[in-house]
Amino acid sequence: MAQTAPTPTLTPGAFTAAVSAITNAFGDPTRRAIYLFAHEHERDRGVTAAQVAERFGLHPNVARHHLDKLAAGGYLDVNVERSETGGAGRPSKRYRAHDEQVTLSVPVKTDDLVLTMLGRALARLSPAEAEAMAEEVGIEYGQAMAAGLAGPDGVAGGQRSFRAALHAVADALTAHGFAAHTEKRGNELRIVNNHCPFGAAAIENPVICAVDRGMVKGMLASLYGDTEPETAASLPHGDEVCVTSF
Repeated sequence: MAQTAPTPTLTPGAFTAAVSAITNAFGDPTRRAIYLFAHEHERDRGVTAAQVAERFGLHPNVARHHLDKLAAGGYLDVNVERSETGGAGRPSKRYRAHDEQVTLSVPVKTDDLVLTMLGRALARLSPAEAEAMAEEVGIEYGQAMAAGLAGPDGVAGGQRSFRAALHAVADALTAHGFAAHTEKRGNELRIVNNHCPFGAAAIENPVICAVDRGMVKGMLASLYGDTEPETAASLPHGDEVCVTSF
């Protein structure tokens, strides 16, 4: 009887690399829309930078940059077409989506028992004490995470603009299962988490959300400097996403 080969164990480093690759290719909302446009239109011949520029109101060079990013990640194929008239103009590049869907089949698992125990332990404290302790734990963990986020010169802290630090924090949160991205809303910068890896434990004990805020605070303190993030929305409180604002 044939035996099925065991599924290879995904190491934390491999998971982080996979998430980083997806984030690099699809972290920009315009690039995501361009990928879908290429996937849903002109499947036989592909799309050109000029078509993408016209569709999304972009400069052709910007459209080409997004398309090349997607092609470099292996999400689009590139074909070069020369002019049928034999002229000396620049060959036209056509970008065509693969038939395969882009997936990241990496289950993000959490230890439900540990989270449940954490929630019950925090519930024995007063609300103020529980929130302070949860945030302190998050800060310490965030600082440890930031230690592995080296800057352009190999130094983790003090070498980033606030916005660059915020992007680094969002990427780190995504690697830990939060599906996070940054956005600007008026004069406010925000980190938006589309997924809560704490699951039901956070719904039963929303004070656990202070851990998220602490992680952001700890990472930013190491990468940029002291900040005062505020929880503006929370999945456990019934909101559609979790939002940390600045």
